[in-house]
Amino acid sequence: MRVVTVVGARPQFVKAAALARALAARAPGEIDHKLVHTGQHWDDNMSRVFFDELELPAADVNLGIGGGGHGAMTGAMLAALEPLFVELAPDWVLVYGDTNSTLAAALAAAKLHLPVAHVEAGLRSWNRRMPEEVNRVLVDHVASALFCPSEVARDNLAGEGITRGVHVVGDVMLDATLHHARLAASKSPLAALGLEAGGYYLATCHRAENTDDPARLEAILAGLAAIGARRPVVFPVHPRTRAVVAARGLDTRGIRLVDPVGHLDMTALEAGAHAVLTDSGGVQKEAYFLGVPCITLRDETEWVETTRSGWNVLASADTDRIVRAAEAADAVRALPRPALYGTGDAAARIVATLLGEGS
Repeated sequence: MRVVTVVGARPQFVKAAALARALAARAPGEIDHKLVHTGQHWDDNMSRVFFDELELPAADVNLGIGGGGHGAMTGAMLAALEPLFVELAPDWVLVYGDTNSTLAAALAAAKLHLPVAHVEAGLRSWNRRMPEEVNRVLVDHVASALFCPSEVARDNLAGEGITRGVHVVGDVMLDATLHHARLAASKSPLAALGLEAGGYYLATCHRAENTDDPARLEAILAGLAAIGARRPVVFPVHPRTRAVVAARGLDTRGIRLVDPVGHLDMTALEAGAHAVLTDSGGVQKEAYFLGVPCITLRDETEWVETTRSGWNVLASADTDRIVRAAEAADAVRALPRPALYGTGDAAARIVATLLGEGS
């Protein structure tokens, strides 16, 4: 069986690494796995270092497509992927999450009548203004195998009439977090940054809804500065966010801006934080897996189970709500933290299903 994995963005490298390990664990010659990198994230700190740290095999093909608007990027990927899929003739095209790379790969495969397997199927924020929401909905409707991280995701698909090929397997991010937390413990960056476990907040912010809206980004930075008077706020700055902050001359006093870090360092920073503030879906889950309170800088989240548990609080881009949520982090740590996303074997279950062995 030949499986072609298509990735392009940082969170997908983490998920693909978990699947690559599970694919490689099968009997020799059972699966021919090809990895295609679209190039959507091209910065070394955002891409190459992840392949190195995550022990993800080098891409068999790198399309080198990055930058530009959504239409131009997705169109260029479609044009490049179609002949590649014809050449490789995969039995499955494996895509992850909700990026332009995922949408392009799913559309190219579907038009060639190649089966698409979607990891993280069924997630919904119910906000169609988010490009990611549009991408994930479209991909789910052309996928042949839909791998859901939770029962909520399955219910979302059923509400849209999608019931065939749906499998609740748990979350591959849990597989990855358990694996990488062990590796990260041996190379924690806390000492080099002058930090103590539990003595700082960790922040990330990169989504267009925040970075492209001056009022929202300014309010978020004000909230981070306010809580920074209590504990240091460490903020690995996404290139998009850094460019916006510089262009608009936004005030970042009281916030410790650092360059993007590799995945293992990020895992260690998350594990040691008093609380995490983020607009990233992946970081929300990693915080939950690691037992760290999360404050989400969005109006909604796809990971509704984490908010229902109390471990994740939606603070939007509201300075006062950000401050109140940060002050409540100690109380959050006293709450139960149920196993919401499986037991850490999602990747193996996905591979078994692709091979026709059941879910």
